[in-house]
Amino acid sequence: MLPDKKEHAKIKSRLHPRNKNRERYDFKELLKSCPDLKPFVIPNKYDDQSIDFADPKAVKMLNKALLMHYYGLEEWDIPENYLCPPIPGRADYIHYIADLLCSSNFGEMPKGEKITCLDIGIGANCIYPIIGRTEYGWSFIGTDIDPIALASANKIIELNPTLKGGVECRLQPSSKDYFYGVFTREERADLTVCNPPFHASAEDALAASKRKVNNLNEEKVKTPTLNFGGQQNELWCEGGEGRFLKTMISESKKFGKSCFWFSSLVSKQSNLKLVNKILQDLGAEKVETIPMGQGNKTSRIVAWTFLDAEEQKDWRETRWK
Repeated sequence: MLPDKKEHAKIKSRLHPRNKNRERYDFKELLKSCPDLKPFVIPNKYDDQSIDFADPKAVKMLNKALLMHYYGLEEWDIPENYLCPPIPGRADYIHYIADLLCSSNFGEMPKGEKITCLDIGIGANCIYPIIGRTEYGWSFIGTDIDPIALASANKIIELNPTLKGGVECRLQPSSKDYFYGVFTREERADLTVCNPPFHASAEDALAASKRKVNNLNEEKVKTPTLNFGGQQNELWCEGGEGRFLKTMISESKKFGKSCFWFSSLVSKQSNLKLVNKILQDLGAEKVETIPMGQGNKTSRIVAWTFLDAEEQKDWRETRWK
């Protein structure tokens, strides 16, 4: 006997209004776009079509199907054990940061290849360039300290005409730098995006994964598999998210006239106070905190600019018109 069916909202209302992932997954349509998903589609306890979200291979194939169905990719893959990000949340980041550009341009959305986005930590999945180019036609510079991740991103770019020629990958030679070594003060980026490592150690990352997998499974597990994968530099770094943000924000000041809006995800609410204090001490002209929500999870983007009103006006007139 099936349990009483839980009524799910047809629209995930916490997602951005332009997010293509607001409706519940239509597996019939996803299978048309990506037949490789078929072996992973199973009935859940309510006899609805679903996948096992605790299975990394199933999650990865669902991501591939979403990217092919909604974002027009012809091929997508990542090396084993690399981060397989949840698409809806990453799409929300791109849409909200696009809104910020729009509000900085008197309500007119800056689109097309003249807009350059610097993706700090593009990863093997190349997810922000995929969404940003599909939705807004932006150009991307993607940086990473991991040559394997960059090789994967470059392969995705090479295999997809929508990305080819619009995304450049650069190897960051120093794990202590964010802009130095991959970006010059003479270059211009209209915005930056970043997904910092959340955790301060491998143990913290595994504990978080255990909680997540146990929430997905009926049976508790002692040694969890990272269902979304992830290498060390993707999931944790010394000092965790707080230290990562502190260092990146401090370095961004040195490139303050080379970028209109710097931004980063801030996963932990407790880090907001630290971030705002650093930006105040560095003399940021404007700071925006943008809340986001996916399911029961709440996160936020923090964006900042060092350009004063006159410099912002000049930027709009020379780059966005």
